Amino acid sequence: MTESREQLQQELQLIVKWEHEQKDLWFWEKLGRLPFALLDKWTPRVIQDKIGTALNEIGKFIQTGGSYLVSEKTILEKLQQEARRSGERIIPEGVLPADTPLFLTLPEAKELSLAVMNRVADGLRDSRSTIATVQGATTGFGGVFTLAVDIPAMLGLSLKLLQELAVCYGFDPKDERERMFIVKCLQFSSSDIVGKKAILEELAEYDNRSSDVQVMSQLQGWREVVTVYRDNFGLKKLFQLVPIAGALFGAYANRDALLQVAEAGTMLYRKRRILERLNSNPI
Repeated sequence: MTESREQLQQELQLIVKWEHEQKDLWFWEKLGRLPFALLDKWTPRVIQDKIGTALNEIGKFIQTGGSYLVSEKTILEKLQQEARRSGERIIPEGVLPADTPLFLTLPEAKELSLAVMNRVADGLRDSRSTIATVQGATTGFGGVFTLAVDIPAMLGLSLKLLQELAVCYGFDPKDERERMFIVKCLQFSSSDIVGKKAILEELAEYDNRSSDVQVMSQLQGWREVVTVYRDNFGLKKLFQLVPIAGALFGAYANRDALLQVAEAGTMLYRKRRILERLNSNPI
């Protein structure tokens, strides 16, 4: 293993601590669904139809990846560059000259140290949250009408970020099971205390193949996942309903939402990689 068993246990304890902290819910988030009663009433039907069409893409994402499926190449290049900066050799020493261009593969990425994976994941979090901030500020100028467009756009950005994080930790988003896991991460990031507890229990044995039927059955209700995401996004976007002034609130809301998605994806994928390494070397 790249890390010692003790180091992996320490990393796992940090994630367990984070999971316990998720049981605390910000009071205002309990009211998150209220603004959408107004949004649904005020938004013209044509815009609501566009939102519905975009949300239907989540079903296609689970089945095929749809238009949201990302290429592994860019993330693998980032991992390769970070590994080299850290002095990690991707191939056995002496096989090829040190300056030979290498093309990291996903199986090879699985063997990199957690430190390299974590640094690349942190970089993705920062860059993607900046994109979300700009997007929120831009759509914030238009009030309710651009808010209707902003929600599916944020869903797409969140799904792409979670796929990138999957590759960071050596998991393949082209695998349908991984896309199901990604949607569960998305659901976790916007769920209440009860929902987060239930999702953590569902994902505890995710890599145990005997849990396939249960998880697949739960994801048949993927529309509920989207509804929870949209509704709990509500209060953060409430002040974006005000044209012009909404730019400030839109920027904050989008950045905060994407950071929560990034945190959930990073922690949950990191935990899977740690547990796999611990289980592969139980002594």
